[in-house]
Amino acid sequence: MKNVKRILISLLAIMMLVPSVAMANGTTTVKTPGSDLRATLDQLLSEHFVLATTYMMKSYDEAPDRDAVWEKLDQNAADMTPAIASVYGEEAAKQFEEIFRGHNDYADGFVEAAKNNDEEARKMAEQEVDEFVNEFGSFLATATEGNLPEDAAKQVLAAHEEDVLKVFDHYVNEEYQQSYQAFRDGFHRMFDISEALSSAIVTQMPDKFEQTKADTPAADLRSNLNALASEHFALAVLEMQKGYNQSADYDFVTWAENEHTAEFKAAIASLYGEEGAAQFEKVWQQDHINAQSDVVTATLEEDEEARQMAEDSLMTFAEDFGAFLATATEGNLPEDAATEAVWKHEEQVLQTFDQYVSEDYAASYDTFREGYGFMFGIGETLGDAIVKQMPDQFAQDQMPEEMPDTGMGGMSDHNSTLIWTAFGLFALVSAGIVYRKKA
Repeated sequence: MKNVKRILISLLAIMMLVPSVAMANGTTTVKTPGSDLRATLDQLLSEHFVLATTYMMKSYDEAPDRDAVWEKLDQNAADMTPAIASVYGEEAAKQFEEIFRGHNDYADGFVEAAKNNDEEARKMAEQEVDEFVNEFGSFLATATEGNLPEDAAKQVLAAHEEDVLKVFDHYVNEEYQQSYQAFRDGFHRMFDISEALSSAIVTQMPDKFEQTKADTPAADLRSNLNALASEHFALAVLEMQKGYNQSADYDFVTWAENEHTAEFKAAIASLYGEEGAAQFEKVWQQDHINAQSDVVTATLEEDEEARQMAEDSLMTFAEDFGAFLATATEGNLPEDAATEAVWKHEEQVLQTFDQYVSEDYAASYDTFREGYGFMFGIGETLGDAIVKQMPDQFAQDQMPEEMPDTGMGGMSDHNSTLIWTAFGLFALVSAGIVYRKKA
């Protein structure tokens, strides 16, 4: 519960920097019980995917921080159990957990098979996955009294395993661009799942969520900002680690960051036009992404002066980006508050990196979780400012025209709502539990 409290404190901290969206005038708002549920699932599900794929890569590399990643993956699962209990009760949460506690972990099985080029071990791990998919698919069908078809449940469980394994297999084969593309695809999918699952829950229990929806245009905006902010944080931390370790896949993490920047720019253009997007890109790249790389170089060279220059650049970025956001939102996001929040984010990135360099991995991943959670407060606060600025564009039944399909929650098509809802139920409860570490 300690980490849960930390995450909540982080979210509250950024909300204190800028007036709460609950104080917004009018009925168009990003903060409703339905939207809050979706944001919670955004955070837990996407963090699960980041930690799960990171753990498998670190385990394959026999990295010294792999145990610390596992501990946070397991904690992510523990944080999800109260979430499911709050919706479906303690008994249901216990039943879900018992299934996964009895399931042999297969992540290490895939890792060992890859390291030893053992096809038989790989088949055994795949068989464990199939058995789990069948067992839990049947359980979901029974629990939902057939409202969730068994075939659909099994299909989505298998799809999730494929997402994780694509990242891992490409990584093992040193197909790094494909690995990080698979990472980005799988990460974005978690936000689609969050939308489908939260929408299903609020429809199932309308009174519990005060008759609010999880898929309004304002909620979609908040979720997309959640995705943009959190993916940036995850990639920034990974890029700095890979750079410090001079890993073979370093260039491809930076490639993924560039792809992310292009999506962020498209989102800004959809709201503020091409000129605003160009201004964003200049501020975002020069004193921000580049400066983080400079921090890594300075650390490797033990150059304190260069490190200070890089930190000064990051502070310049915080000031410039704070000013950009304040101007773009016409003051709905105050400049001082925006600058303070952006700098807080940069401090968390730096702290995560410095703790990693000092080999205090437990502390590094504690800070990672805090920083990752903090980004969802930014999504809420920035979304609030934009909705207050453009209330007509985010009215209940109207989406902004030409909003880009970035592949993130709320802006992409779904193959099957039932399928994504099934997976959401699975991921919400199991998270890292399906990756239980070997005794």
